[in-house]
Amino acid sequence: MESKAKLLGRPLHPMLIVFPMGLLIVSLFFDVLHAITGSAAWAQMAYYLIVLGVILGVVAAVPGVVDWMAIPRRTRARRVAAFHAIISVTVLVLFAITWGMRLTDPFAPETTAVLVSVLGVALLLVGAWLGGELVDRLGVGVDDGANLNAPNALFQRKVFETGPGSPRRTET
Repeated sequence: MESKAKLLGRPLHPMLIVFPMGLLIVSLFFDVLHAITGSAAWAQMAYYLIVLGVILGVVAAVPGVVDWMAIPRRTRARRVAAFHAIISVTVLVLFAITWGMRLTDPFAPETTAVLVSVLGVALLLVGAWLGGELVDRLGVGVDDGANLNAPNALFQRKVFETGPGSPRRTET
């Protein structure tokens, strides 16, 4: 099933989700570094990564919703995508909660705020696995013409018939 939200022939959702995923995961590493070193700079960096990760997560969700709406109903892909979306929204809510818990003092997050981040990262990894299942196993977001010799996505293909009963040929 080909993605409906594309940029230069590539699905937007997989391109965009790497940013919030990376930011939110690294924020937890910075929280751990803060706990080990006691340096407020690590906690402050974690705070800013969480803020940016939540905002970009919302941005990445938009093309994800567009693609989800195009998945045929009553298919395994639609069910997996719904579960993927529920987990992803839960991750964003958890990180929004930890963001709120850190507002009063971004330099020294409470243990509870860090534990919320741990839960958020754990769920993020489950959601990422489900996203991989959607693309790699169920073919969601994969170009209908995908194959080992497919032409470059930046160039439109011209498809023409060579005659009655002849195989279709493509040009780039």
